[in-house]
Amino acid sequence: MGSPAEEVEAIQRGEDLLRLGGVACVTVAGGQASRLGLDGPKGAFGVGPVSGATLFQILSEKILAAHRTYGAPLPWWIMTSEGNDAETRAFFAQHQHFGLDPGDVRFFAQRMIPAVDPHGKLLLASKSQLFRNPNGHGGVLSGLAETGALDEMARRRIEQVLTCQVDNALVDFVDPLFLGRHIALGAEASCKVVTKRDAGEKVGVIGLRGAKYGCIEYSDLPASLREARDGEGRLLFRAGNIAVHAFRRDFLERVGGGDLSLPYHRAKKKLTVIDEHGRAHEREGIKFETFVFDALPRAHRVLVQEVLREEEFAPVKNRDGEDSPASAREAILAQGRRWLECAGIAVPADAEVEISPLWASCAAEAASRVKRGFAAPAGRRWYLRA
Repeated sequence: MGSPAEEVEAIQRGEDLLRLGGVACVTVAGGQASRLGLDGPKGAFGVGPVSGATLFQILSEKILAAHRTYGAPLPWWIMTSEGNDAETRAFFAQHQHFGLDPGDVRFFAQRMIPAVDPHGKLLLASKSQLFRNPNGHGGVLSGLAETGALDEMARRRIEQVLTCQVDNALVDFVDPLFLGRHIALGAEASCKVVTKRDAGEKVGVIGLRGAKYGCIEYSDLPASLREARDGEGRLLFRAGNIAVHAFRRDFLERVGGGDLSLPYHRAKKKLTVIDEHGRAHEREGIKFETFVFDALPRAHRVLVQEVLREEEFAPVKNRDGEDSPASAREAILAQGRRWLECAGIAVPADAEVEISPLWASCAAEAASRVKRGFAAPAGRRWYLRA
């Protein structure tokens, strides 16, 4: 952590660029919500414990709040997949883009690539079509280049790009402190991390690989290293990647344009394919994917900022248990209560408090709202939205 003076200076630096319109946002949203019991894009899943707000609405309101605060456009590119592109576009149109300028909300579908069997042979999805899979969340970097998004950013004089994934209900990616520190360091790529809750948490770990920062995916980290402890009993490899990044636009041009293209990772999966007789069956196959974090070692300078899990990380991955809609809703309610209590409000023990980003995007903004006058809503389910 920096000094209070450093923090103030970094926030100012980040806010200055936001006011100049020099920042763009990008969200990876190619997933489906089928594992959560919804037939549709994952971003259309409702996680607001009081409001029922979807992940897309929460992200949209964070961007809209920043636009209102800084008075400049904050263009947003959303990466979809072949399977949810049309539904995602329709969802935003149905909700009037959640108050955002439709011209500043852009969509592009990530590239699809063929999967193979364990012997390297191509597989069929139908008699006339190869089995293909999305090229991983790293596809956002090549996608920005291939669709002309980076060219448009250059025309709009955008210098920095903030990225996140759609399924973090507490994500804080329009963060002037993080942005300002990234700029001050002269970093080409930066990321946020949280302390892993335990050795088995399924998040990648950020660390040094030789002299370069990189990320080791949880499935690639040997058990001996996952469980390793330091002299104070803490996990040795504990910097959990939460998939929030800041990138210089010119760095993305180098990576997405091919000069520093990302490597492919193999993932063994059970795939439903067509055999030579046209019959569907399940068999082992290999998908190839790229990962955003593989850009880190290619950057000349990297910032890694640790943040508080309870403020910035509530993933929605599983139907039940940890990292589920239920745990995300609990985190949203805990944050709302915490912000009000820190501002001096006595919140009833049985009250449920959800705060929209349009009311406050951080504890300091909540305190400012309270100072200007606060009347507790009726009942025990509080949804604060401006």
